[in-house]
Amino acid sequence: QVRLVESGGGLVQAGDSLTLSCTNIGRALNRPGVGWFRQAPGKDREFVACIRGNDGNTKHADSVKGRFTISRGNAENTVHLRMDHLRDEDTAVYYCAATESGRDYYTRASAYAYWGQGTQVTVSS
Repeated sequence: QVRLVESGGGLVQAGDSLTLSCTNIGRALNRPGVGWFRQAPGKDREFVACIRGNDGNTKHADSVKGRFTISRGNAENTVHLRMDHLRDEDTAVYYCAATESGRDYYTRASAYAYWGQGTQVTVSS
């Protein structure tokens, strides 16, 4: 079975940078679509960024555009989320997700069949 594991979360100061990683340690997927989502206390889960599986092109939410970058790692089974210029409002649990379809940009959580357990990112000012 597919098993996604996030790492790299932590407590940082506003303005700092952090890189999250998502690794599939289970059944391999062929060119999956991969997304990052986040959920702050009392709020809905929201889309952050995604990679289109077929060609590796990316899409970022307006709230993080220019500050966050999603990318594939050197290993086929890893995706990173580089977060620069972090703000208080970026504080949330960050989740990675994967879908076996790689033909589109998937910005809705319902499009993803596989999810990690989440990693906490806390930004203090």
